[in-house]
Amino acid sequence: MRWFDLPAAPGREELDPLLADASDRLVVHGTDADLAAVVLRLLRKNRLADLVVGYVPVAPSPAARLWGLTVGDFERALTAEPRPAALVRDDAGGVLVGSGVIEPITGQVYCDDELVLNGSALSLSVSPDPDAAPLPEPTSDPLSTTLEPATDGLRVTVVRRGLWRRRRDVARGRAAQASFRSATVLRDGVAHPRPVEKWVWYRHTEDLQVAR
Repeated sequence: MRWFDLPAAPGREELDPLLADASDRLVVHGTDADLAAVVLRLLRKNRLADLVVGYVPVAPSPAARLWGLTVGDFERALTAEPRPAALVRDDAGGVLVGSGVIEPITGQVYCDDELVLNGSALSLSVSPDPDAAPLPEPTSDPLSTTLEPATDGLRVTVVRRGLWRRRRDVARGRAAQASFRSATVLRDGVAHPRPVEKWVWYRHTEDLQVAR
C-alpha cells in the first residue's frame, strides 16, 4: 500500500487522482473531517460499494467511538474485514461520519415523525447509528421487487438542562429535520461557513464499507 500526504479535509483536486488508482481499500489517517472529505468524494465518484474504508484517527473522536476504533490502530484499518455502516448525508451537500452538532438550539426537531424538540435545548447532536441494520444489496434484476426504504440509520440526541442534572433524550430513525433560530452547524468538528435556520440529515441509499 502506498501513502500520500494530503492537506486537511482534501478536495477533489487532491483525491480524485488517488481514487482513480485505488483498487480495493483506502485508509485515512487523520481527523473525522478528513475522513468525511474522503467519503464525500467516494460518494460523488460512485465508489462506495467497491472500496473498503479504513480509518486511523489521530485523536479520540465521535467516528472512532462509533466504530470502536483506537488511535494509531493501523493493523485493523489495513486488515479488518469490511462491515457496512450507515452513511448520513445532509441537505447542504455534505456527509456525516461522526457527529453533527448545534449548540445551543431553540426550535423544532423531528426524527422521522417523532417530535424530539419543541423549544430550547443545550445541544442537538446527530450521528450515524452504529446499530442500524445494513441496507440490502441492490439488484440489477428488472423483475425484482422494489427494496423497502430504510427505517433507521441515524441517532438524534437532545441535551436539556434538568433540575439537578442535564437530561439526555435519544431517538433513532432514517432522517432528522430541524428548524431553529439562526445558529451554526458543526459537521464533524468543522463549522458550516454561515449561520442557518434549518438543516436536514438523512441516511444515504448505500452503505459505507468500513474496516472495523
